[in-house]
Amino acid sequence: MIRKDLSRMTGRVIRLGHSPDPDDAFMFYGLTSGKVDPGPYRFEHILKDIQTLNEWALQGRLEVTALSLHAYAYVTDRYALLPHGASIGDKYGPVVVAREARSQEALRETTIAVPGRLTTAFLTLRVCLGEFPFVEIPFDQILPAVAEGRVGAGLLIHEGQLTYRQHGLACALDLGAWWHESTGLPLPLGANAVRRDLGEPAVQELSRLLKASIRYGLEHREEALTYALQFGRGMDRAAADRFVEMYVNDYTLDFGANGRRAVEVLLRMGWEEGVLPHRPAVRFAEA
Repeated sequence: MIRKDLSRMTGRVIRLGHSPDPDDAFMFYGLTSGKVDPGPYRFEHILKDIQTLNEWALQGRLEVTALSLHAYAYVTDRYALLPHGASIGDKYGPVVVAREARSQEALRETTIAVPGRLTTAFLTLRVCLGEFPFVEIPFDQILPAVAEGRVGAGLLIHEGQLTYRQHGLACALDLGAWWHESTGLPLPLGANAVRRDLGEPAVQELSRLLKASIRYGLEHREEALTYALQFGRGMDRAAADRFVEMYVNDYTLDFGANGRRAVEVLLRMGWEEGVLPHRPAVRFAEA
């Protein structure tokens, strides 16, 4: 699905890919609504699930895209991370759920449904557990697959992190809590990236505009939340508000030193675990 901002019919077209989720919708509300002047650009908002955006990033398909930090490890030569727009969990993050509590040792012998090999949730789980049997299932089908016993456990991202108890499931592993206990750092999950071949002046201007959109949402929270709620997949306003609060925060405005270090540490550990074929050179676009 492609949503076009028709407020400007002239200007350089920038295809901006992001997930149809409340946090991303909240983040880009300023631009989508026209409350933030797009300057010399015309943004086409392309809404796709994160696995699709990750695969497209490998092809360099979009000028600006949300992507998993796991996927970023494979496109460092083509994209730079923007210093804002990150989804970072501070002592919380994706969770592994099952119909009953399980130890980490038991999870290593359990087939776990995962939402995609390129997701940061999968990378973090591999760093945590090492090798384990898994099957890839679209993120929105994992909860019923676990609840119906078709798989032993499931790795949940997006709103499933908040709603799994409604399905009678138990949390077997909270990756955000595990990561903080292990490293003392927040868990970086997703980010926005810009294609390097746009040139430095364009990269800097796009960075400024996207940050302005995030800031507008944070400064007009109720207005932006009302817009974001349409992407809540059944969440009520209170749940959507909680989800947005989890993943649109101070780290979203700027990774900061802690956030940047967390990216470096996670990707280094992914390389050391053998999930990544090489140690990525992390590059941030500086506004």
